[in-house]
Amino acid sequence: MRYIQLHEQVKVPVFKNALYALSLVWKADKKLLISYIFVNVTDNVFELFVQNILFLKVLLGVIEGGSFERYFRDLLAFFAVALFSKALVWINVYIRQVSAKNVLKGLNNMVFRKALSLDVGCFENPDFYDKYQRATLIMSKGYFDVLCSDIADIISGVIAFVCVITTVTVIDPAYLLFLLPVVLVFVIEFFKSKAVYKRDIKMTKNNRTKAYIQRTVFLKDFSKDMRTSNIFAVILRRFKAAIDSNVEILKSYGVKLFLYSIVSTLFGEFIPIIGTYAYAGYQFVEKQSMTVSGFSVVLSSINSVREATLRVAESFEQLTQMALYFQYMKDFFDYEPKVVGGDRQAGEFESLEFKNVSFKYPSAEKYALEDISFKINSGDTVAVVGINGAGKSTLVKLLLRFYDPDEGEILYNGVNIKEYSLDSYRNAFATVFQDYKNFAVSVYENVMCRECSEEDKLLAKKALERSGVWEKISALENGGDTVLTREFDENGAGLSGGENQKLSTARLFARDFKIAVLDEPSSALDPIAEYKMYENLVSATKDKTVIYISHRLSSAVLSDRIYVIGSGRILEEGTHELLMKSGGEYSRMFTLQASRYLGEEVSDGE
Repeated sequence: MRYIQLHEQVKVPVFKNALYALSLVWKADKKLLISYIFVNVTDNVFELFVQNILFLKVLLGVIEGGSFERYFRDLLAFFAVALFSKALVWINVYIRQVSAKNVLKGLNNMVFRKALSLDVGCFENPDFYDKYQRATLIMSKGYFDVLCSDIADIISGVIAFVCVITTVTVIDPAYLLFLLPVVLVFVIEFFKSKAVYKRDIKMTKNNRTKAYIQRTVFLKDFSKDMRTSNIFAVILRRFKAAIDSNVEILKSYGVKLFLYSIVSTLFGEFIPIIGTYAYAGYQFVEKQSMTVSGFSVVLSSINSVREATLRVAESFEQLTQMALYFQYMKDFFDYEPKVVGGDRQAGEFESLEFKNVSFKYPSAEKYALEDISFKINSGDTVAVVGINGAGKSTLVKLLLRFYDPDEGEILYNGVNIKEYSLDSYRNAFATVFQDYKNFAVSVYENVMCRECSEEDKLLAKKALERSGVWEKISALENGGDTVLTREFDENGAGLSGGENQKLSTARLFARDFKIAVLDEPSSALDPIAEYKMYENLVSATKDKTVIYISHRLSSAVLSDRIYVIGSGRILEEGTHELLMKSGGEYSRMFTLQASRYLGEEVSDGE
């Protein structure tokens, strides 16, 4: 099997990857490859053989004394064949355009489904993002379309080559010697594609930086900061640095690629043409052993052979280069999640327990959580509090199995959560995340997380009322049917940070749940709105299990039990009253926050 060796220990199978990519295309819509082959074979064979060789031979036969009547019949036949082939090409071009859309849709769906199946940790890994970007780049750049075109060009080029070479051999086999240097073009293009690939890989990080900056400049979330600070100058320097770095990379490969192109042209263009013309001229002028028609057909045949060979070489070079990129798509699709579910279905909630759980992020040296143990029973209201960076959100990620602990275990109803299917386990929780996100769909769809029936809209309306944002939504021109953001709808609406958080929280009110996990559910709200939200939460979560994750302690007062986390460990636990009496970390934090609301000056030591 042919390989391209990128590094000392990394080899990429070119043919295997090309076949892999073709299998994806075939699975999405086989008509794309078939139409490309039909169109390219028809065009290339007609142009390089029928038109340039056969018809030329007929025409010159008339000049040398043939019958004009026969020439006219052949001309009509040629016209009929040309018209028929063009009609078939036009039909197949239309089929190809439709199939290309189907392939793009099918492959995008495959990428999206795969992305949803990956561990959350993948999205925090730069190496994964490189592969993800390359996988999506292949589709956005139309590489699958080019792949089919190249395969079709190789097939059609070989067919045209065989047809023309047969004609040349009949006239004089000696002419084949001048085509031998063309074979070296394949070798040269192979090394050239390897160099281009290495160059592009070195540019990947810079291209990611450029893409991030280009995207950031146009995003609403960053527009205010860019206009009220000097941050634009900072990212503009990063943008220029990325471009300058790419320029240096291009320069470092420029001479090598130029030399490859010169040598390729020498063996693929100059030697075949000059050699053929010189030998044919010698036979025609000096030896007078060749007729005018033979001389013209040979020259035309040699040019057709050269053209067919170069098309195959060029297509093969492109195919080789793309096969290298398909390696990253293959790696992307072959990635197996580390967080894998079991066969159990999560039943009615009874208890949740962390037993000596420790965890650190991949490549991190320090544990984010260390020796965490606690138990929550059905109906409990629990608050996990601590300053930013204490490990609270990490606890949520472990709880929802976005990551698995390095040590210890998490039990749901006394069973390790690894034994439950991921969907059934995660569906047991209603969650509101600290980094809440709303989507460019209607308000109702954002709340229900699905396309909404009229019944769904009524449920969403009640949920929006309970979260405290319905008054704002009802004032919009299309009410709950209004699309969030104006990115895709000029009649869309933009909400404030607090309104967006209330809308995100409405998802909880719209669900029938047993366990609610609220990760900083009021971080964007003012004290009054926060108080009203917690009143509604208390009402909505009556007789249910609730876990509050927060550095703002207003939720802690509502809880049956409080766990104070600091530096990845549980520092204190107890009720609000007991922790306030103990005068520890919780008491200090609560007193300090209360003083801000009351406008009092309280020192850290009080």
